[in-house]
Amino acid sequence: MKPALALMGAWLLLVSTSPVVVTTTLGPKPVQLNLILGNTLPQFLSEFRFFLPKSSGMRPNAGVTSYALNTSLFSDYAEKYRYIWIPKGKKARYTADGVFDFPVGTAIIKSFGYPADFRKPRNQVRLIETRLLLRRSSGWVALPYVWNADGTEAELKRAGKRIDVSFTLASGITHSISYAVPNVNQCKGCHDLKGVLTPIGPKARNLNDGVQLAAWQKAGLLDSAPADAPAVPRFEDVRASVDARARAYLDINCGHCHNRDGPANTSGLWLDWHQKADVILGLNKRPTAAGRGSGNLDFAIEPGKPDRSYLITRMESLDPGIAMPELGRATVHEEGVALLKRWIGELKPAS
Repeated sequence: MKPALALMGAWLLLVSTSPVVVTTTLGPKPVQLNLILGNTLPQFLSEFRFFLPKSSGMRPNAGVTSYALNTSLFSDYAEKYRYIWIPKGKKARYTADGVFDFPVGTAIIKSFGYPADFRKPRNQVRLIETRLLLRRSSGWVALPYVWNADGTEAELKRAGKRIDVSFTLASGITHSISYAVPNVNQCKGCHDLKGVLTPIGPKARNLNDGVQLAAWQKAGLLDSAPADAPAVPRFEDVRASVDARARAYLDINCGHCHNRDGPANTSGLWLDWHQKADVILGLNKRPTAAGRGSGNLDFAIEPGKPDRSYLITRMESLDPGIAMPELGRATVHEEGVALLKRWIGELKPAS
């Protein structure tokens, strides 16, 4: 046999007898719909696969969409990272007022965390907890997961937990607080509408920033996105009126409880976006269920006199029997208080 043919024969023999190795790159496993729908309470957040492996809860999995609210609930200055997952082929139904009607299988995911220094908000972010709202056939279920120290896993803590947190604000002021992860019963303290657990934030007026609603519709998450959808401003946006900014702040921070169908409806003080500026909003409203929270002041809001308004007194207090909101706050939101003081100061007293 000629040398060239002999070499070719040896090569063919090697190929025919060597195992064939095929290398493929498989993507991450998809979100586990069965865990969202089931009756189990997974011990670890990673079991749901909302986030990519080894991403410390900061990189969402395929189909998990991040979103933001125009004005959000104050929670001790925590940064919030919001995501939503809706089963393929299903959509939320748009409504101009109230929370969208989300289909069974929806997961609303909200992580809370702190950068070490808010002047460098992307650096050294420490996630504290991730709260889930899962839409099961029986209704919404709330589950709080607490992250471990190295940010590799979050574990279910149904009884809640206290965590020491330190951070430096953009102003340079450093805070050290005992951060409270709520227990599952406390979740309903805020997420209560007519006695039923329900989401708070994902409403047209909170999501309408000129981009998000159309993006949700394009992505198949929402059935419609009307051009005339309502919108509230960011509370810190100085281009908007003080009145609109203050009302947006009250709506998201107080209105989920203080409304005709919320757990604070017996107070007669309704602070949601649609309440007109009258005694029900607190203007010249005498205390009915404030207890010592009124601070011996005559009115919830005394137009033109923020220092004589017990709404401000309660926002500035850290006393558990006086402070409002009652949950999720171990610090005073100085910027929010300043806005509401300015708003009340600009209100005209009754003639």
